Amino acid sequence: MVNHVATIEDREERNKAAQTVVSILQNMVPQPKDVEEFKHKLWDHLAILSDFKLDVDAPYELPSREKLETKPSPIPYITNPIRYKHYGRSIELMVEKAVEMKEGEEKDRLIELLANHMKRSYLAWNRSQVTDEQILDDLMKLADQKLKIKKDLTLTETRNLISRPKKRKVQIRKK
Repeated sequence: MVNHVATIEDREERNKAAQTVVSILQNMVPQPKDVEEFKHKLWDHLAILSDFKLDVDAPYELPSREKLETKPSPIPYITNPIRYKHYGRSIELMVEKAVEMKEGEEKDRLIELLANHMKRSYLAWNRSQVTDEQILDDLMKLADQKLKIKKDLTLTETRNLISRPKKRKVQIRKK
């Protein structure tokens, strides 16, 4: 049909035929029919089907072959190595911010939250038991030994961090 539309010499007739082809395409695809983006896609498809040779008065700007064939620019990915993959890059960034903070109650609370989150992350990837000393040692390594951790800091217990599936109560219906 599109090839036939391209052969019509009268521009007005060719425009009517192109409208008809777009209407047929619209009926073939089960989409919301009144969406402008959908209609724009149909006109783009018409141009592609005609190998970009169809000269019609479309309600939208028709794409060119060059525009469709250009490759998008590559996405720049962060390639910094992560020292402890089970903690993730965001923990490393937060530890860096904690090192930069001035000493005080807010910094101590942040260190406690980071350590508890690190323990939770460790347990998510390694279902084995982990000691608080190991977590605090990892925290100090991430901070390049620049953090002062309180001696009385205790982390949340492992059993409180590991989520257990809740038991469902089964109700027996009596007839």
